[in-house]
Amino acid sequence: MKRLVVGVIAVAVAVSMARTAMATVEAIDAPNRAVTLKKADGTFVTTVAGPDIKRFEEIKVGDKVNARYYENVIVRVKQPGEPEVDSKTKGTTGSEQVLPGGTKATQRTITATIAAIDPAAPSISFTGPNGWKYTSKVQDTDALARVKVGDKVDIVWTEAMLVSLERGK
Repeated sequence: MKRLVVGVIAVAVAVSMARTAMATVEAIDAPNRAVTLKKADGTFVTTVAGPDIKRFEEIKVGDKVNARYYENVIVRVKQPGEPEVDSKTKGTTGSEQVLPGGTKATQRTITATIAAIDPAAPSISFTGPNGWKYTSKVQDTDALARVKVGDKVDIVWTEAMLVSLERGK
């Protein structure tokens, strides 16, 4: 999991991050569905388009790739007796635009237990299913006073990447 800053956790909190990257298609290895991209900083990265990526054959050297990555986290303290959850969903949606593009998203929901609270840092640690452990800084120190070690929380992570192409000029 990526490091994030948890805000108000006593009731519910949403933490969102968004990043945008532009790159240029430098090479295409069609049989292996690999695309080499030149990023804005001049470095190269090669990525493989899985079988769920439609319209791969329309990608051309010189195309500009615009990728927008979003991450959203919601933490909610559970009420006593609420059932635990552990689920993951994912999907890919193609673009209806003239040029290829689309969205790939994943959402994971788990019930975790507050394992430790460090008001001096300030930070909070969670444990969850399958040996999952996570520690994060907390911005709202008053929130730490409203929870205790042993409280159960539901954590929902949503990650999405939106990719679109522009023809090179």
